[in-house]
Amino acid sequence: MKIEKALSSKLPNVDLKNLSFGTVFTDHMFVCNYKNGAWEEPKIIPYQSLSFDPSMSVLHYGQAVFEGMKGYKDDDDKIWLFRPDQNFERINKSAARLQIPEFPKKYFFEGLTELLRLDADWIQKGIGNSMYIRPFVFASQPGVQASPSEEYTFIIICCPVKAYYGGEVNVLIAEEFSRAASGGVGFAKAAGNYAAQFYPTALAQKEGYQQIVWTDASTHEYLEEAGTMNIFFRINDKLITAPNNDRILDGITRKSIIQIAKDNDIDIEVRPIKVSEVVEASKKGTLLEMFGSGTAVVVSPIKSFGYQGVNYKLPVIENPLSTLLKEKITSIQYNLSEDPHGWRLAVD
Repeated sequence: MKIEKALSSKLPNVDLKNLSFGTVFTDHMFVCNYKNGAWEEPKIIPYQSLSFDPSMSVLHYGQAVFEGMKGYKDDDDKIWLFRPDQNFERINKSAARLQIPEFPKKYFFEGLTELLRLDADWIQKGIGNSMYIRPFVFASQPGVQASPSEEYTFIIICCPVKAYYGGEVNVLIAEEFSRAASGGVGFAKAAGNYAAQFYPTALAQKEGYQQIVWTDASTHEYLEEAGTMNIFFRINDKLITAPNNDRILDGITRKSIIQIAKDNDIDIEVRPIKVSEVVEASKKGTLLEMFGSGTAVVVSPIKSFGYQGVNYKLPVIENPLSTLLKEKITSIQYNLSEDPHGWRLAVD
């Protein structure tokens, strides 16, 4: 792997205590090109703009997928990744659905670890501080033929971040729009999935909600995801989340929460859950918690949800499961507790 180091670091001019999520990037980036049926030798270069042809395939046909993951620094300045094997597997699964060639595991992990070593000083210690890592791949062949590209570019960029969400999160349950349809690309982290949800989310924000809880495309009866997060419901002492399908992203934080819940004898069910069940539980006072989960946010408690013109508030309770589960996950991520399932990977 070729490495070209930046002549100087931008870090001295960055205020790490006041960061807007995903807007400040580190000194280096990983780049690898696919041409003539094979991935070429990867390289790490100074973070820089790209030059491309206006006919580049991704701009016309949207052949692009990405991942979101994080690096953490413990009290001894050691860097850790959380279940990176899952991110690697998922980006290739997403790529396959969009007819993008699989990326080599060796290139991915060697490039990622070397990138984090070079930009280690950008990662701050302390709960809530981390390095957000964005691997992505896109069709880079010039030409407007409506067919899979024969050239691709795989890049990893990094940005220092603090906690993603703050304050109250109020959600609106979708009655008309859908995030994904059966047989589509909802399970993949395809770029177009996110573009398609901006408009309905903007409509919800005009009504005072921060996110949409997506329902199934066929009937809008079943709850699936919350914005860019997976979603959990606590009814009485039972935690419930929807099963994976070809419309729902296989969230790494989601599956970690499910395992941690089992480890801590929390009654958890993975099953379809209807809007009507949640509304009825809220009316009865048995809906105790709703929260989203994802890489950027880890766990985000939901304060209220709207449905058919009515806003249903969640109760304020002592010792919420959302807090417990978030603490359990973050303690593993920051090397503050045992890692019984081997989820942590050290960047040596």
